[in-house]
Amino acid sequence: MFTGIVEELGRVERLERTGASARLTVHAPRAMEGTRPGDSICVNGCCLTVAEPHDDAFTADLMAETLERTGLGELAVGSPVNLERALRPADRMGGHIVQGHVDATARILERRHEDHWDMLRVSVPEDLTRYVAVKGSIAIDGVSLTVVDVADVIRAAEVAGTVEVSESTGSSGSLTVCLIPETLRRTTLGVKQPGDSVNLEVDVMAKYIERLLGTVAQQAR
Repeated sequence: MFTGIVEELGRVERLERTGASARLTVHAPRAMEGTRPGDSICVNGCCLTVAEPHDDAFTADLMAETLERTGLGELAVGSPVNLERALRPADRMGGHIVQGHVDATARILERRHEDHWDMLRVSVPEDLTRYVAVKGSIAIDGVSLTVVDVADVIRAAEVAGTVEVSESTGSSGSLTVCLIPETLRRTTLGVKQPGDSVNLEVDVMAKYIERLLGTVAQQAR
């Protein structure tokens, strides 16, 4: 389990494809402090198991499901990645509960710079919009953020930057978050631009509540 508070910006050293899977090596001096084989590290919002720890880097295996559901397969040598080690019982819960189980990839639709912060609008796949709420939490590339606006439907003809929403995102909604200077400085969201892909993880509590209510409704019939 993670909190969505990024500890370190790592760098991709190697991404080796082997059929439907891959091996990813990330330069991560801080994240490797005390890290052992089998430990979990969240990479751009995706929980990975350390297969081979090195002095200042680690190697993890990426299965076909990971490559299909996340944007890790799009990384290149030198790409920056958000890193967070697994939460310990005594750690502070600075963000929200993040499992590192990516629900979908999405596209940045719009970015706008304000006086002391940036606004980011991101597409949301149709089957996930019901889990997103204003003032609720969302993990974007592993960063815990507060949702400031939600649109369940976006117009097919809407264009944000160079991104045609209907064709490039395949989504029916969007969410908006604001990025403070600390987030801009410490995470990859500081350099992401319209059209870039990001990993999304919705709040797992919303999924549990939906399933529980569905079970109760079925039992009441």
